[in-house]
Amino acid sequence: MSDFSQSAWPSRPIRPWLTTPWTIVVAVPLAVAIVDPQNAADFIEFALRAFIGTLPYIAIAVIMIAWLKAAGAEAYVAAAFQGRERRMIVLAALLGGLAPFCSCEVIPFIAGLLALGAPLSAVMAFWLSSPLIDPPTLFITAGALGWSFAIGKAVAAVSLGLLGGFAIKTLLAMGLFSDPLRQSGTSRCGCGPSPFDGRPVWRFWGETDRRETFRTAFSENALFLIKWLALAYVLEAVLVTYVPASLIASIVGGEGVGPIALAAAIGMPAYLNGYVAPPLLAGLVSQGMTPGAAMAFMTAGAVSSIPAMTAVWSLVRGGVFAAYLSLGFCGAVLAGIAFQLLW
Repeated sequence: MSDFSQSAWPSRPIRPWLTTPWTIVVAVPLAVAIVDPQNAADFIEFALRAFIGTLPYIAIAVIMIAWLKAAGAEAYVAAAFQGRERRMIVLAALLGGLAPFCSCEVIPFIAGLLALGAPLSAVMAFWLSSPLIDPPTLFITAGALGWSFAIGKAVAAVSLGLLGGFAIKTLLAMGLFSDPLRQSGTSRCGCGPSPFDGRPVWRFWGETDRRETFRTAFSENALFLIKWLALAYVLEAVLVTYVPASLIASIVGGEGVGPIALAAAIGMPAYLNGYVAPPLLAGLVSQGMTPGAAMAFMTAGAVSSIPAMTAVWSLVRGGVFAAYLSLGFCGAVLAGIAFQLLW
């Protein structure tokens, strides 16, 4: 037994490494060089050019998100959930993209809002808009697909938040979702500090703790974005090099609502990562995917990504969760149609 244990132990730390994005970033070009050496140079050049072209956007995105975190901008976002319900819905939809939260941080933030009596309509507006856009994804989308897509995605985020917020407000007035939380009578216990406490400090560099928060957020987000975008551009190179344009065009090309609705339906279960999706969609658009279908895919996929769905499912009952997904799909189709018409 001891001999077996000693011979087996080196494989344990290796296995997790084999599944990381960095492994794919290295392994795919090597596989292309071995299997298809004639295309290897063009393959690597395509991925490198695309990645280097995105570096300025990565730098801006990382600085912005680190600044928001260091300043404590979540307190500013929480202020949107005070006042009249209509005002709360509008502000929640507008500010959803500014919230400097990762998916795990959204859960205690929203739990605190619901426990303190924030209306479900405003929370739904925030839930639907926040996964779609934030400072990093805005610049990453612009770098991969252009500013028309980035601005269109931001408009889609706000519009989807407004659609969801006022739809839930109407359903609440009809008597639905009277008890939305999974645990009735949820108190602030376990939810962390009130989201309404504190004020943002935009000139954060005068405080040691905030400077440390900025440094930590900067380094973590820089590594995160570089890792996932390197993977994204390698996968885009695979897509452009080896997937026939005619195949993409036959599935999500052409006119009408059909390709847009199909892209939204495919995007909901297939969406990968808010930073990986824009480069992949750039490849799909170059192969024949319509701009409206690309917008529908991005919109539906962000709403239905596993982190976004987990944040909703962990706090509310099944009916509210079903409403969240339904509103996300319908809003994605409408966003795709509108973007295609404007395009």
